[in-house]
Amino acid sequence: MGKFVVREVSSGYKFDLKATNGQVVASSEVYKSKAGCLKGLESVRMNAPVANLENQTIEGHDVVKNPKFEIYLDKADEFRFRLKAKNGEIIATSEGYKTMDSCKNGVESVRKNSENAEVVMPRLATAQ
Repeated sequence: MGKFVVREVSSGYKFDLKATNGQVVASSEVYKSKAGCLKGLESVRMNAPVANLENQTIEGHDVVKNPKFEIYLDKADEFRFRLKAKNGEIIATSEGYKTMDSCKNGVESVRKNSENAEVVMPRLATAQ
């Protein structure tokens, strides 16, 4: 089972979704409050399992409706995904992957690990 790790950073709060193996598979933006951060992770929990997949690396790709995972190429030519909620807001992003298959595995890991993930909030939050 995965876990959401909520931590305090210099400008607010953010979360990382970690897979069973401890690897970070998705991260949030920085939220101004802990309550906002918890609301964001609940949005990931609700949207990830039902989100469509939009592969933006294909020219003329089909645009799918939200919620959705968007797979795209970054400036370093690595594959990344972002999860958008029903309202179109980005609620989680990935690290860069060398291959499309690895990126798709990351998407599936978020789908699988987010729904029942425990929420962990270390007492001694560290700024980053």
